[in-house]
Amino acid sequence: MTDAPHSDTDLVSSAKARLPDVFDKSGSHTLTPFVVTLAVIASLGYCAVAFGATPARLIEGLSRLGTILAFMFPPHVWTTWQEWSDILEGLGETVVMAFLGTLLGAVVGLPVALLGAKNIMPLNWLRLFSRRGFDALRAVEQIILALIFIRAFGLGPLAGIFAIAVSEVGTFAKLFAEAIENTSRRPVDGVKASGGSNFQAIRYGIMPQASPVILSIILYEFESNSRSGTILGIVGAGGIGFLLADRMAAYRWPEAWSIIFLIIATVCCIDAASAWLRKRLI
Repeated sequence: MTDAPHSDTDLVSSAKARLPDVFDKSGSHTLTPFVVTLAVIASLGYCAVAFGATPARLIEGLSRLGTILAFMFPPHVWTTWQEWSDILEGLGETVVMAFLGTLLGAVVGLPVALLGAKNIMPLNWLRLFSRRGFDALRAVEQIILALIFIRAFGLGPLAGIFAIAVSEVGTFAKLFAEAIENTSRRPVDGVKASGGSNFQAIRYGIMPQASPVILSIILYEFESNSRSGTILGIVGAGGIGFLLADRMAAYRWPEAWSIIFLIIATVCCIDAASAWLRKRLI
């Protein structure tokens, strides 16, 4: 019984030796949460002052936002086929622009991804150079690319297709390379043991493993580009975004909200179709 305190003391000493941070009651441990909290509050306060986020401005803005949202219901319904055809044509342009841009980006991104995959490209300098190239393509927003291509090719969906494609090359190349790197080495060894070439090892050993992930990435990016294609249309790349910007500029908010509802419905349909296709193919 007299050995129990000594035993408990030894246990505490052992715990302190193994977990010194837990038992550290120094001033730095006590002040760190307070300093971090104070820094966050100070940063928020500075941003509020620098950006003019005054209570009066926020109240006025919320009041105007409420007025705009009041036009949501009932939605505007077009009464002539000419009006409906313009809206449906704009939606179709946006979906086709997203599809072609995604397809072109995937076609270019897949072979380029092989240069950035560790288990395929043995040259470290070429692999790192390729990876930085992927980063550079992803660093430029699609809307900036759209403005550049509009300047080069003029207004219309063609500029939007190229903007989406260039941006997606960087995204697809990075994600495809990671999917390829996460494949198992055993099928590759089996192909090579059977006398297969390096190309056959990639074709029959790596791609069957990576294809489901690659297909899932392509379908998700197509859905995402169907949304971002609307923004590209606002800057002049055609599609439904151009019609939406026109209605908003003319303060025709009921029509603008109806267009937004149609965009949401279109994206939901694309998402459902993508989920069905993934389930059937993957």
